[in-house]
Amino acid sequence: MPLIQFDRRDLFTYANAFTFARLLCIPLFLWLLFGRDNRAAAAWLLGGLGATDWVDGWLARRFDQVSEFGAVFDPTVDRLMFLVVVPSLLIDGSVPLYVAILFLVREGIVALAAVVLAALGAEPFSVTWEGKTATFLMMFALPLYLGGASTLSYAEICEVLAWLCAVPGIAYGYFSLIFQYTPEARRAFGATRIAGS
Repeated sequence: MPLIQFDRRDLFTYANAFTFARLLCIPLFLWLLFGRDNRAAAAWLLGGLGATDWVDGWLARRFDQVSEFGAVFDPTVDRLMFLVVVPSLLIDGSVPLYVAILFLVREGIVALAAVVLAALGAEPFSVTWEGKTATFLMMFALPLYLGGASTLSYAEICEVLAWLCAVPGIAYGYFSLIFQYTPEARRAFGATRIAGS
């Protein structure tokens, strides 16, 4: 099966540069959390990454740079961020184990499916509103858990807000996985098989 071919012009865009900058913040987060032992700074950085998740999509539309590469790169960076951040928070002890497991299982399945479909040459399918909502909520739940375990004066408020984001975030995440992404992936896989036969 052919791999998806990306035009060079699709790679060097403002949106992809911003996404790449967000990717570079992952080692910075790890350094703040483990190297500097500064939960508050790590939480603020993580919260900033969550709050700016929409910027790359806006840049792509604003400068007419929407591309297949960007459609794959942006969610891939989001998945990678989660797959690094959640185990880090587990090691740090700032996120409940069952919340982390539920979240990682869902993200792992989505990431694996995206890689397999891309390798098969399938068209990337659109992220649903429920999927976006799940990602948005968890992008705030994680730094809030971290803030709740810090020495911030408002740590208790952070912990309450973390739960208010995590519970619906996980619910939306599994709803989108089971009832939206799984059927879409099956259709994409079926279309790829038919095209290759």
